[in-house]
Amino acid sequence: MFGQLLTAMVTVFKRDYSVDYRGSAEMARRLLGTGSDGLVITGTTGEAPTLTDEEKIRLWASVREAVGNKGKVLAGTGTNDTLHAVRMSQEAARIGMDGLLVVTPYYNKPPQEGLYDYFRQVAEATPLPVILYNVPGRTGVNLLPETVLKLAAIPNVVAVKEASGSPDQAGEILGGPDLQFTLYSGDDSLTLPLLAVGGHGVISVASHLVGREMKSMIEAYAAGRVKDAAALHQRLLPLFKVLFLTANPIPVKAALRLVGFDAGPLRSPLTGASGAVEKAIKEVLQELGLLP
Repeated sequence: MFGQLLTAMVTVFKRDYSVDYRGSAEMARRLLGTGSDGLVITGTTGEAPTLTDEEKIRLWASVREAVGNKGKVLAGTGTNDTLHAVRMSQEAARIGMDGLLVVTPYYNKPPQEGLYDYFRQVAEATPLPVILYNVPGRTGVNLLPETVLKLAAIPNVVAVKEASGSPDQAGEILGGPDLQFTLYSGDDSLTLPLLAVGGHGVISVASHLVGREMKSMIEAYAAGRVKDAAALHQRLLPLFKVLFLTANPIPVKAALRLVGFDAGPLRSPLTGASGAVEKAIKEVLQELGLLP
């Protein structure tokens, strides 16, 4: 439905920390021209917690218009308030987004039945296809495989972005009933391992920089060229690791600036990359031949 390589896109800011809608549209076109099948706007990498509802809605609309039919555009609409998530999901549908990425509610740590009800309400409030987003390291709650499989029975719940860091958990989801349901890796470094257990692709950060290589790795594995895919994985692994030396999206914004596409500052409470982190990023970019 959405393709195999989706980029969790950064939000471009101006020097005064306002959203650079033109710059974000340019970033979206750039990513779709370098291997990405689609984009997730206002996810973790897009600094969603620091954007107002009005900024999110305008950003969705501007990227949607800029992209046209060149790729899929999904809106990150999850919050820790079910009614708020429902309202934002309805706004995304009104704008004409292709789908939703809905994160588990953060901070309030609901039980599994609360998670099920949250996602059910969002899915039933809109006709858009929904990707569940499980990232317990950020949210404090793990969406368990049995809850994912229960949600997969809802017609427009079509996929999960699995970022628990557990191949076992991904395997449990993929070993469940034979539903028309897709699993995306939420970690660049686990893309190939999760493809091996039946995953479909990745919602990526590294694709800001190496989209074509990421797409080639996925396609090589799908074509049965496992050694080629493994070689690409090994080549890109230092980049996967360095982009998470500190909180995402601090490293990727530093890397984009170093390669010549300045995505602007980060909104507080995030800060720019430290000297040591930037030095490590620069060394990896140099090794990959990505510096101008």
